Amino acid sequence: MSAVDPWLARLSHALPHHALSRLVHRLARIESPRVQPLLRAFVRRFGLDMSEAAEPDIAAYPSFNALFTRALRDGVRPLEGDPATVVSPADARVSASGRIEAGRIFQAKGHDYSVEELLGGENDLAVPFRDGHFVTLYLSPRHYHRLHMPLDGTLTHAIHVPGRLFSVAPRIVRHVPRIYARNERVVALFDTRFGPMATALIGAQNVGSIETVWAGEITPPAAREASCVTWPERDIALERGAEMGRFNLGSSVVLLLPPGPLELEPALTPETEVQVRSALGRYTGRD
Repeated sequence: MSAVDPWLARLSHALPHHALSRLVHRLARIESPRVQPLLRAFVRRFGLDMSEAAEPDIAAYPSFNALFTRALRDGVRPLEGDPATVVSPADARVSASGRIEAGRIFQAKGHDYSVEELLGGENDLAVPFRDGHFVTLYLSPRHYHRLHMPLDGTLTHAIHVPGRLFSVAPRIVRHVPRIYARNERVVALFDTRFGPMATALIGAQNVGSIETVWAGEITPPAAREASCVTWPERDIALERGAEMGRFNLGSSVVLLLPPGPLELEPALTPETEVQVRSALGRYTGRD
């Protein structure tokens, strides 16, 4: 940990989070030949593996946002395990994982937050996760930024919670209490064969927007209060590994899983790199 990290965290409180993110939202969508040198520099700087992309030619991407949301070519991320296997929703780095203890989720040393506040105060939706499991994943600029289903599921609720847009880089997460419950976020809840599952898509500094496949772009439109939409009448069912949304620029995902005999992968420790559709764990004793 750098000695300057606490100072960066304090500085982040004073930044105009939403104004900066709206600016980035516009800049990332500028389509111009003049963007190409910047895209090539970005690919070199962060080590993007364009051989994995459905379109490997950088010149085919008209804007930063198009590059960030690039599709992968077929076969690059095979789906691991069987229907009882929970797979990663993203290419990412593990921030934390484990049991939800009496309704509280571990963030970093000295910091935790409640499931209820993560879900925008929806206590009835939070109760089933009280003694469940969680995995927090951080997407860095070099990662693939589309998000995929960890289990087969049917959408039941979608929650948009307005909030701050602190950076979710690990060096900041260690010093900003309850950061995932304070940042703007979109939470999707699904019914699965093992019980309810929630994917909390966390907004962050410079994240242009968050999209889902069922509602399109949800942020950045401004809101002052949390909103919860019930979706059962739409019967939106997504298969394990299917695309469910995307970040237009990077952020984090907090995955909430129901109680039960879930065995997380032993290698699922902080700083571990995982790939989308790779196994995070498996519910044992199930077909």
